[in-house]
Amino acid sequence: MELLEQLLTRSEQAEVVRLRGETTTVEFEANQFKTSKVEETSGVAVRIVRNGRLGFSASSDVYAMDRLLSNVLESAAFGDEVPVAFPAPQAAAAVAAFDPAIAELPVSRLVDLGRQVVDLLLSVEPEAQVNVSLDRGVQHMALHNQAGTEVSFKRSPLSIVADVTCIQGDDILSLFDMVATTVWDEDALGFARRLADKLALARSITPLRTAKMPVLFAPTGSLVLALPLMQAIDGKNVFTGVSPLVGKVGEKLFDDKVDFVDDGTLDGAAGSAPYDDEGVPHRRNALVERGVVKGFLYDLKTAALSGVKSTGNGARTLFRPPAPAPTNLMWPPGETPLAEIMAGIDQGLLVGDALGLGQGNTISGAFSNPLSLAFKIEKGRIVGRVKGVSIAGNIYELLRDVAAVSRETLWVYGSISLPYILLPEMNVVTKE
Repeated sequence: MELLEQLLTRSEQAEVVRLRGETTTVEFEANQFKTSKVEETSGVAVRIVRNGRLGFSASSDVYAMDRLLSNVLESAAFGDEVPVAFPAPQAAAAVAAFDPAIAELPVSRLVDLGRQVVDLLLSVEPEAQVNVSLDRGVQHMALHNQAGTEVSFKRSPLSIVADVTCIQGDDILSLFDMVATTVWDEDALGFARRLADKLALARSITPLRTAKMPVLFAPTGSLVLALPLMQAIDGKNVFTGVSPLVGKVGEKLFDDKVDFVDDGTLDGAAGSAPYDDEGVPHRRNALVERGVVKGFLYDLKTAALSGVKSTGNGARTLFRPPAPAPTNLMWPPGETPLAEIMAGIDQGLLVGDALGLGQGNTISGAFSNPLSLAFKIEKGRIVGRVKGVSIAGNIYELLRDVAAVSRETLWVYGSISLPYILLPEMNVVTKE
């Protein structure tokens, strides 16, 4: 008897998910090739609803299905009471998330790409220590439930991560950047050139005094502002009441220039696929629109508990049941070219990267971060890197007044697209 049929003899609803993946990793450490490895994972995860309670179990042993069945029944006996309904078949958008050009990349090509990143960064700072990690994967998911949904798709994630450290006396500069995609891009090393540009700009150090001033957040720095929003729109945080946005749908909390979108249907983007990991089609979800709170991200469980529908944001691993998670988060481009924004700053700060992201009570909107990379702006020009600088504030106050949002955007940390964001005034604290 098929596993799904067996589960349905003992439960009202059942779901069987088969996951299979292969990941090839190539690593460079301190400018030198270190290692390559290939890891394969596969297994079966099942969920049931029995007597109104949700049960979950998973196994990487395809010959232990009897034990899997026993475990999920035991799990359901003590599981959460959730009025969840596994989805009926739904059509999904055609999404490019698998590319043979990535799936068939040989280790030799990955090593060559890694060496190019190292060489590019060393050409700017010959004494730098560069680490690079390249991960090329092939993922396959197949889902079948009692409602008749049968979903199967493949993904080919590729990520290249580089971090570089430069030490000159008591000056320690550490920078990080990465790219992530599921479709091959001939300009895969564009992120490394951006990192090289930062290194070149960081050579000149200039003083900065504590003061209130305009602060321009580069896309990598804008994560300081975006992270609390990412936590606040999580359906679990909304249901449990810890999100500051509970009960705020339809309210205008931010400046007109503040928009936030999640979209899992973008061709080639790192978080894209036709469906989420529960068989619900991915879609574009408006979260904040012209400063107005529009909605949150839900999986089936948090949606059922909240009395709403899933937004197609259920994400799982083999041994972790689904939970709400973003796909590709975006603050869409604004109307002002970056050059024009820069030209309008008489004296200010450009935030490149912050330390300690996510530490503290960030879901409240509060942040306090030393900056690992920041530049002084004078008369519309970057005049040098500044050291010992910290910023603090609360996004629910700061984002009420946004001076400008750039037309230019960049993907940062793989699946987050952010613009340059200019706040007209912030307290900037320095050690000078």
